[in-house]
Amino acid sequence: MSSSIADIRRDYMLKSFDESDASANPFEQFAGWWEEATSADIDEVNAMTLATINGAGKASARIVLLKGYTPEGFIFFTNYDSAKGKEISENNQVALLFFWKELERQVRIDGAAIKIPAADSDAYFHSRPPGSRIGAWVSPQSQVIPNRQFLEDSYKQIAALYPDESKVKRPEHWGGYIVIPETFEFWQGRSSRLHDRLQYTKQPNNSWKRERLAP
Repeated sequence: MSSSIADIRRDYMLKSFDESDASANPFEQFAGWWEEATSADIDEVNAMTLATINGAGKASARIVLLKGYTPEGFIFFTNYDSAKGKEISENNQVALLFFWKELERQVRIDGAAIKIPAADSDAYFHSRPPGSRIGAWVSPQSQVIPNRQFLEDSYKQIAALYPDESKVKRPEHWGGYIVIPETFEFWQGRSSRLHDRLQYTKQPNNSWKRERLAP
């Protein structure tokens, strides 16, 4: 092991997170932390890791962007034919992770990913910049392509079909998912690695059980 890597460490001393400060409802707790995060100087505060498992049990992870949350779950958009889309079709149990290092915080969410209604995907698609709408048609996401020129040529071809960029329709293979949580974990870094970790687990009656985890 490289000693220069092994010696990288930081003592977390910014905040604490006690049960007395925590909401009984994890969505309300997330909303409070989200407001703090969006008020802080955090670059791409909505970036989150999405972890998936395919039908063979192989795990994959990548960064996606949160595009909304509701009392039901957390929404992101992608190409349904991408690697992650295919993996979700085989096993819709996924994990999300937010890491806000400036606040020394993490939020972990485990749950089921379900496609949102087509009308909701349409609404978000038409709010995107024109280039992003065309890009959704251009990229055969996760497939092998010959070179960069392939994408640039495809972009020109699609753009030529839509001189009025407002007419670009959403491809059927592109849309949103909502992740419906079954567990949340709120992690606050603390000194000497004695971090605060509060876990919320959904109960059969749709209430939430809150427990403290050892760091």
